[in-house]
Amino acid sequence: MLKILITGGSGFIAKSLHEVLLHEYNVVLVTRKELDLLDSVKVYDFFKKNKFDAVIHSATYDAAPVFSTKDPQKVLENNLRMFFNIARSKDHYGKMIYFGSGAEYSRENWIPNMKEDYFDKHVPSDQYGFSKYLMAKYAQLSNNIYNLRLFGVFGKYDDWRYRFIPNACCQAVYDMPITINQNAVFDFLYIDDLINIVQWFLNNKPSQNIYNVCSGKSYDFKTLAGKIINSANKSLDIKIKKDGLRIEYSGDNSLLKNEIKNIEFLSIDKSIEQLYKWYNSNKVLIDKEVLLKNIS
Repeated sequence: MLKILITGGSGFIAKSLHEVLLHEYNVVLVTRKELDLLDSVKVYDFFKKNKFDAVIHSATYDAAPVFSTKDPQKVLENNLRMFFNIARSKDHYGKMIYFGSGAEYSRENWIPNMKEDYFDKHVPSDQYGFSKYLMAKYAQLSNNIYNLRLFGVFGKYDDWRYRFIPNACCQAVYDMPITINQNAVFDFLYIDDLINIVQWFLNNKPSQNIYNVCSGKSYDFKTLAGKIINSANKSLDIKIKKDGLRIEYSGDNSLLKNEIKNIEFLSIDKSIEQLYKWYNSNKVLIDKEVLLKNIS
């Protein structure tokens, strides 16, 4: 049985992975309380003492969410320190899988359906994107570090306060009109599909170090809101605060599909239906006052 470490234990992706992987692997889930990834000495000693077959690095330092209390001036430094403190310990684990971001393509220069070879055409200007860019440059030269470059991922345990699909599902649960700040076209991947992909990378040796991990299908927020309303079987309005369409955020997943034969993705309709049902059954997790404040 493979021994797996998952960092970022309090986060959406880590919790989702842990919930599934623990049934097949020997999984160790750590939060900052158990292991401070910013402490290079403690991290190295931890890996030297605990040999892992694989590390899934999902911890991140992102100050962008409106609810974040993190220092935006520390995003670049802290993301890189966490990443390289793990990377420098590579002799004490088999492989490292981490989650990159479409932000490493440079937000200002996004184009629809970006391929892996679009990377490094531009250098991101923001701290978060630049941190992911530098990690990707390092991963390109590594023999055991793999970048699963994510775009939009959604599922239960996500932060419903600001993440579009979970937030819209919660609005529908409380019979509110679906409120959109501004319409945009995104490629969204359901968390169950991501977990299946991660399992493949745990059990196999990929031919490349970097893959776009996305569904390959893009939808605008208004269309997604309509799908949520259909899943709720309600008659709700859709309100868009700002006119126009934001820049598209989508990737080409041809390389991933060529690597993982017969890969399948749950349809966006089924994914949204599952998520809506989960929130409808877990209304206690939703603070209605916070929800109302965010859409006002």
